[in-house]
Amino acid sequence: MPNNDRLLVQILLLALLGASLWVLAPFASALFWAAVLSFASWPLMRWLTCAFKGNETLAAGVLTCGWMVLVAIPLVWLGLNVADHVRSATVFLRGVQVEGLPPAPVWLNELPLVGPRLVNAWETLDEQGTAFFASIRPYLGEVGNWLLVRSARIGGGMLELALSLVLVFFFYRDGPRLAAFVHSLLHRLIDERADHYLALVAATVQRVVNGVIGTAAAQGVLALIGFSIAGVPGALILGLLTFVLSLIPMGPPLVWVPATAWLVWQGDFGYAIFMGIWGVFVISGVDNVLKPYLISRGGNLPLVVVLLGVFGGIFAFGFMGLFLGPTLLAVAYSLLGDWVAKEVPVPPDEPALPGAGDEKVR
Repeated sequence: MPNNDRLLVQILLLALLGASLWVLAPFASALFWAAVLSFASWPLMRWLTCAFKGNETLAAGVLTCGWMVLVAIPLVWLGLNVADHVRSATVFLRGVQVEGLPPAPVWLNELPLVGPRLVNAWETLDEQGTAFFASIRPYLGEVGNWLLVRSARIGGGMLELALSLVLVFFFYRDGPRLAAFVHSLLHRLIDERADHYLALVAATVQRVVNGVIGTAAAQGVLALIGFSIAGVPGALILGLLTFVLSLIPMGPPLVWVPATAWLVWQGDFGYAIFMGIWGVFVISGVDNVLKPYLISRGGNLPLVVVLLGVFGGIFAFGFMGLFLGPTLLAVAYSLLGDWVAKEVPVPPDEPALPGAGDEKVR
């Protein structure tokens, strides 16, 4: 009978745990990003706590307000500028639909071999502008729906980000108690190896944070320098956009390639060549050097395990996989290493060969 009661209690606990996870499922992404942000900036939290004489609540509030200012204001500013550019593009398209295309640029005719043909195609498109826009009008609705869906996703991402910035306050304030709870739970599950795996997860997340955020910041600054030298308008906005897109694979070319094309459109071929070289070898090239260096610092895991976790995690779990993927691979790699070390017997010491001591005596 006592065994049945214990089994019933275990079933009720599992059901309660499942129901709790079901309740928290809509907030999983916000909780995850709040945890990563608080962990990455925990040294700053400890410094502020010491500065405020141990007042954790005040330190958490100040740091959370700082994140809101650093993250929310640039995003709002970037959104307003993007809205202005979208409005300008809409006005341009309406003008083209009513008045036709502007005259072909002079440099287009000067291109060798294909210049005159491109000018003729430009003039033909201008003459048939009404028919052209009438033919693409059915597709404009599909493009509008696609943009509407993407806008809704971006809006949902902004809400998740705002919720993460609210939740990070509680992670800061209650961080030591949460860490103690997780530590006790792991000790109940895996006993003496709990400290090892907690340190492994912490080191892996810190390495990925250093590599990804550090590389993105470097690419954003280098992009800002390149855009400023080439005279591309909105260099600061494009630099911020490069920083954001640097967090995903092949993101920076989505910024510097259109900027290079715009310079070609303006006829600034010298700056266009410079921008193309700067984009390929400096903005995008630094990712191949700086990210592996930053990720490989301070760890004994193979670099390929962490890099495969970063890129594979993005494809498997989306943007959360940036940190989730390498953490899972690191823990799995360590578990397999422990299992192999326990299964493979240590060979005994080889006995000395007969007559080996005689050689030394002689």
